[in-house]
Amino acid sequence: MKICVFGAGAIGGNVAARLASGGADVSVVARGEHLAAIRQNGLTLELPDRTINQRVKASADPKELGPQDLVIVSVKAPSLPEVAAGIGPLLGRETPVMFVMNGIPWWYFYKHGGKFDGRRLPLIDPNDVVWNAVGPERAIGAVIYSANSVPRPGVINNVGGGAHLIIGEPSGEMSARTKMIADALIAGGAKADVTPRMREAVWAKLLGNMSSNPLCFLGECSIGEVVRSPLLFEKVDVMAKESSAVAKALGYEVSLDVQKAFGGGTPHKPSIVQDLIRRKPLELDAMFTVPLEMGKLYDVKTPMLDVMIDLMKLRAKAAGLYAN
Repeated sequence: MKICVFGAGAIGGNVAARLASGGADVSVVARGEHLAAIRQNGLTLELPDRTINQRVKASADPKELGPQDLVIVSVKAPSLPEVAAGIGPLLGRETPVMFVMNGIPWWYFYKHGGKFDGRRLPLIDPNDVVWNAVGPERAIGAVIYSANSVPRPGVINNVGGGAHLIIGEPSGEMSARTKMIADALIAGGAKADVTPRMREAVWAKLLGNMSSNPLCFLGECSIGEVVRSPLLFEKVDVMAKESSAVAKALGYEVSLDVQKAFGGGTPHKPSIVQDLIRRKPLELDAMFTVPLEMGKLYDVKTPMLDVMIDLMKLRAKAAGLYAN
């Protein structure tokens, strides 16, 4: 099975290394020092109990890799136009494309049903470039629970050793292609579940990001540091409840016990904090702006999140990382 991971950073690199160790014919689209290191030394995944090193094909140019049986896109949302411009050579006639990304996915309203069916999301997919270049019929949704970082080029460090993916079709169909992907991931040591309720899985993951990330972002700190302040941790719970209200308005009964999820604290900084520190593009719109706009479609009030997200945008603009 030929699988190309488009964007072999912290998450994509983890997935690529596991797929290769499970026997898939893996290639990656990467660039810069990361690409050079993968070409020279292979792709390395550091786990708490072992290290996986896999030789994979690596290129900055998808034309060098050719058509695939599966493409996995794992980039930050602001990089989607770049994916749209380059993904064509990787696509065979029936190649599915699985998007393992944070936040609301660009395909969210494809086969959604109801009055918003087919609605586009220009803040995530400007000018419909992904919708047109990939086609929503190829899209497979995915969320991943896995804490990773890139400590040096060519190396992915995984905190805790886990990688749990939830995979699903926008239509809710339990398809053969989603089972094929899950089997390939499981063969590489990941946990993978197929769901008929992919959007619910998106919201369940979003609750954790929307409640914990704003304060971590503003303080450039870990959730562990936020937890140590009772006043701040109380606000995490408020944001979790507001996020849950948005999800409920859209038809998904998801909630988050913040004490259970975050109470133990962790020194790991969320990916959006890592991006801020390293001055990389930020996923503010996919993770925060668009979810709140969706809530406003149903007149859901989110006063704490509204303040926090405006502050995040001011902080991002001051760093030259956000223009909307």
